[in-house]
Order: sequence, then structure tokens, then C-alpha cells
Amino acid sequence: MKWLIGVAAALVVLVVAAVLALPLLVDTPRVQGLIATSAAQALGRPVRFASVSVALLPLPAIELRGLEVAEDPAFGTTPFLKLERGRVRLRLRALLTGHVEFGELLLDRPAIALVQGADGRFNVASLGGGAAEVRGPARPGRGNGGAGGPQGPGAAALGSRLRITRGVVTYTSRAARGPAARWRIEDLDLTLANGGPALTFEGDARLAPGDVTAKIRDGRLALDGRGLLEAPLAARVTLAGKDVSALAAALAGPATGVGGPVRGTLAVTGTLGAPRATGDLEFASLRVARVNAACPEPRRRTLVLDGLTLAAAWQDGRFTGRPVTARLAGGTLTANLTAALERGGRVRVAALAIKALPIERVLVDFLCQGYAVAGPLDLTGALAFSAADPWGTLSGPGQLRVGPGRVVGAQALRLMDGVVRVGGAVSALLSADVPTSLFASPLEFDSIAGTYQIANGVATTRDLLYTSRAMKVAVAGDYALGTGRMNLTLLVNHGRGEVKAIVTGTAAAPSIRVVPTSLLRDVSPQQVESGLQDLLRRFRR
Repeated sequence: MKWLIGVAAALVVLVVAAVLALPLLVDTPRVQGLIATSAAQALGRPVRFASVSVALLPLPAIELRGLEVAEDPAFGTTPFLKLERGRVRLRLRALLTGHVEFGELLLDRPAIALVQGADGRFNVASLGGGAAEVRGPARPGRGNGGAGGPQGPGAAALGSRLRITRGVVTYTSRAARGPAARWRIEDLDLTLANGGPALTFEGDARLAPGDVTAKIRDGRLALDGRGLLEAPLAARVTLAGKDVSALAAALAGPATGVGGPVRGTLAVTGTLGAPRATGDLEFASLRVARVNAACPEPRRRTLVLDGLTLAAAWQDGRFTGRPVTARLAGGTLTANLTAALERGGRVRVAALAIKALPIERVLVDFLCQGYAVAGPLDLTGALAFSAADPWGTLSGPGQLRVGPGRVVGAQALRLMDGVVRVGGAVSALLSADVPTSLFASPLEFDSIAGTYQIANGVATTRDLLYTSRAMKVAVAGDYALGTGRMNLTLLVNHGRGEVKAIVTGTAAAPSIRVVPTSLLRDVSPQQVESGLQDLLRRFRR
């Protein structure tokens, strides 16, 4: 027992002596210059800090305050990295032999500014001795206490392990046109370790704006001397979030809200400057909400897509989902999605297929369309548009079929009611199979089918056909989705004859010119047109 007590006392004395001798073993001015020079050589940027002090507990360390790493001059004068407090731990065994060797480097709450210029170049491209000029601080003189710093070839090394806690990374993309895009990574906890020819890393972070967390595991960055951004990269990233609404608003704007929980796993490869990611993303319930002045209260309407999944990939600023699948009120949707961030955010939807979708859930409940119909929708086609101007740039072909179903939009019902009452001959023709009383309630039809081509927001059809027990209506012409301007030809066939009408103007102020057929040879065009003008007045009210 006496022997054990003696050993313990000797260890305590040794530790106390080492703590008391620490300020004598460390030449603080020389270490300050050594750290600044080593960091500047490693980063290829000037490095400065306000003060350096020796911390004794919990482990011997050099504490740095007010540290800044300079920005690439091509990107401005704001520091690339700012840090209130950092610690460089000292290896105790080396201190006891009179040398200073650095251990773990801890950066607490660093603020890192990542910037991508209009030419696609990042501000970190010059790290590691690139274009930025390095000017290290003047070498302080040797102090009077012990060894001034580490000796040998590894003297400039800042340890073999780096920890970042509660870090913030801001990403700014300075687009050639339009406002700059800004993102943030907050609560970044990252650990990097020197594994020989490669750095290994893992950590956690939160994407902002939004409530999406990312867990990084099995990270590896190969340092093969080709430059930091060209270093091969590998990692596994797990995403989880309760709501993506804030993140979606930052990407697409606040006009239309997109929210819901997300989860997924991505495999990251490529290089640090050009990473690639592939994996699966799942939105259990994706909500699309918008405020529509045309709707009765509540004016804010929500469309819910269930079980939205996509096989996602990211490469060279381009996001793809192949395929994307979702369910809506019993119907299904599949497509291949591509979204490019350049040129205002170009979005392409290929191989679009909609099956048995209750179209009234979109046209009535969500969009509150006055010409809405109800029934199962089958549609195939493709779309492309710019996120900055979707209605003005929407393009793509397709074909659709709705039915059997009903005409339920109030404006459509009033229009057909007016058609029935236009002129004695037309009224007599239609009222035989379509009683006037029916126009106060939905009208049944067998199908609405045809093909279309959209070019820069203008939809064109040549063969759209409405079929019911009472009549067939063929529609051909153009309709501008954004402005409502139209140039359409309607051919109404009741089995015993036809009525042809040409519709121009806009949806808010249409103009109709009737071309009578043999069925109406006993009725003057002026009589028919007078009745249709009365219809237009009803429609505008």
C-alpha cells in the first residue's frame, strides 16, 4: 500500500510540475508565428489572429482568438473563414521532452463563406497554394523558455485531426443573370482525421432555410497532389426532415408552398469541386399549397401527393429523378424529372404518365376552375419550363382522355345554358336531348379526348373531342395559358347537323363569330350572332 501511495504521489507531482512548467516549455510568440505560417502555407491564404494563449486544462493547448483566413481577391475582401475561438492541443509526451508537437485542432463556431462565381469557379479553388498570394507574418525572435517549437520535417504540421463544432457554412451562387442564390449549413459538427494519403471525415449538419438534417458517414477525401477541388471524394449522406417548406420556398419562391417530411440516403462520389450524388428520396406526404383569389373561402387550397418517391441523382449542377412516382386520390403519376440550376432553373419532365387521376381534385378543389370537369384522367406527354417564368416558357406535347365524367364548372354550365337559348332553331335543336333544367347541375359526358402541343406557353390542339349522349363538340385552335388569349374553332354536332363557331379574344372578354351550316339555313346569321352576343354578356357577368 505504501508503494502504491508513493507511485500515485510521484505521478501527481509530475503532473503538477508539468502544468507549472508549461508556460516555460512553450515559447508563445514563436508558436504564434509557427501556427500562422503553417496555416498560411497549408491554405495558400494569409492567416491572422488577434491573440494566442496557453491553456492548461482540460489538456494542454494553444488557444487562438479572432482567427481569420483571407478571401481569394477575385471574390472580394470579406474573410473566407472567421473564428472566435480555436484550440490546438499539445502532445504532452513531447512537452516533457522539451518539444512542442501539435495534436487535435478544434474550431468552435467557425463561419465559412463558400462562393461560386458567375463563371462557375469557387472561391476555394485557390486553397492550398493556388492563385492567392501568401504572406506569412514576420518570424518572432526566440524566447528564453526551453525549445521554441517542434523540430524536424513535420514541424509545420497542425496535427493529424481537425474537429469543427457548431459551424456555419454559407453558400452564395453569383448567377450571371438574376439574383444570387444563398444557402446555409448550420450546426455543422465535422471531424477530419489524417489517414495517410487520404482524409477521413464524418459529421452532422442542418440545411437552412428549412428543417432538414444531414448525417455524413464513411467520408474519404483522397489527397493525391492534384489540388483540393480535384481530390476524389466518397461519403454516405442520410437526409431526414420534418418539413421541407422553407427549403422549397428558397428554391421556388413563396407563391406556391411545398411542404412535407423527407428522408433518404445518398452515395456521394466524384471530386470535392464536382461532387456527384445518387440515391433514393421519399416524401411520405408532399403538400402543395397556394392562395387562389378565384376560390371561395378558404382561398388557400392544398393538394396532397402521397408516397412520392424518386431515384435521385445530382451532377454538374443538374438534379434528376428517374423515375418519380406518386399517388393522388387513388390515381398514379410517374415521370422522369430533370432540373438544372443554370439559366433561371430549367425543369424538364419526360415520360409523364397519369393514370385514373380524379381530375376534379385538381381543377375544382385546388384550382377552382370555372370550366372544370370531373372524371378519371389518363395523360401521357412531356413538359419543359423555366422556374423563373413557368407559364411563359411551358412547352411539350401530350395526349389526354377524361371520362366518363361530368361538367361541373359554373362558367362552363352557364356557357352551355346560353348556347341552348341562342336562337329558336339552336334552342330547339339542343333542348331535344339536353333539357334546360340540366344546366343548373353537372352535365354527364362519355369522354373528352385529344392531343395537344404546348410551345412557350401557348397550347395548340387540332383534335380535342367532347362526346356525350346529347352532342359531340370538336375543338381546334390555340390558347395562351398565361394570358388567356385564344383562337379556337368549335364544331357542334348533334347528329342532324352542325354549328360552327370561331372564338377569339381572351377568356375574360371572348368574341364569338358563328358560321351557320345547312342545319341553320332557315335562320339568319344575324339572329344567331345576336343570341351568342347575349350569351357573352351572361358569361362576363
